[in-house]
Amino acid sequence: MADEVKAVARFIRMSPFKVRRILDQIRGRSYGDALIILQFLPHAATDPIKKVLESAAANAENNFNLDRRNLVVSTAFADGGPTLKRFRAGDRGRARPVRKRTSHITVAVAELEVGA
Repeated sequence: MADEVKAVARFIRMSPFKVRRILDQIRGRSYGDALIILQFLPHAATDPIKKVLESAAANAENNFNLDRRNLVVSTAFADGGPTLKRFRAGDRGRARPVRKRTSHITVAVAELEVGA
């Protein structure tokens, strides 16, 4: 595969554990197949992942003159972002901590060599 073209979405208000579950489904697939998979999966994480995937494809098309039909998802991962720390009411008037996780989603596409 040639050089990778990537796109990153940062500070997505979703746990990286939930995002990675979906990214594992599209890693290594063609761009068209990945879009179809994301369209029909019932998880909330598919929306931000789909936006990042489409952004990476647009970057490849506009900046590097690559054809979307020949793109493959070469790299897809989610790193943890900063955690928002909040408190909820607990038993007997106590406060219980709540950690609201964020994610940084990175998707890279590469052009598949035709006839290689």
